[in-house]
Amino acid sequence: MKTLIIVIHPDIQKSKVNKRWIEELYKYPDKYYIHKLHEVYPDENIDIMAEQKLIESYEKIVFQFPFYWFNCPPFFKKWLDQVLTYGWAYGNQSGYKVFNKKVSLAISVGIDESEYTSNGKYKYTLEELTSPFELTFKYIKADYQPIFAYYGIEHNTSDEWIEKSVSNYIDFLESL
Repeated sequence: MKTLIIVIHPDIQKSKVNKRWIEELYKYPDKYYIHKLHEVYPDENIDIMAEQKLIESYEKIVFQFPFYWFNCPPFFKKWLDQVLTYGWAYGNQSGYKVFNKKVSLAISVGIDESEYTSNGKYKYTLEELTSPFELTFKYIKADYQPIFAYYGIEHNTSDEWIEKSVSNYIDFLESL
């Protein structure tokens, strides 16, 4: 069964890491379906029914995005608010269409991992900062999986560093 990769990146053409991850994923069309939200909805007018039908078609879903301002891109929040509706994602017997689907986050992070510790500059781990996503997906009874994070992008943009992220990302996806 393929994994649905929902990419939320406002400027993928300027991205180094997320763009490279997508290039690699396209090499395996039998394993991954890439759904780039900003490309599908450049005006951010989401086709809710189409998104729900897409989600229903996959058992493994990964949301891929850059982490900035200690959060996700705003379009991801809008997607969550509009797509995870009452009666479909939660709330009654016919809801819970994401029930038991494996869901995870794949995040590119500018800052080094050591800065995201209780003793680091930002005082919180990335898992703590992304806990609202975990709560959201557990609320709708999805099988929330640990996140994939690739740190240090802001200061490490060498081809070698980026290629290391690619193999780590593919290994992560294979382990879901």
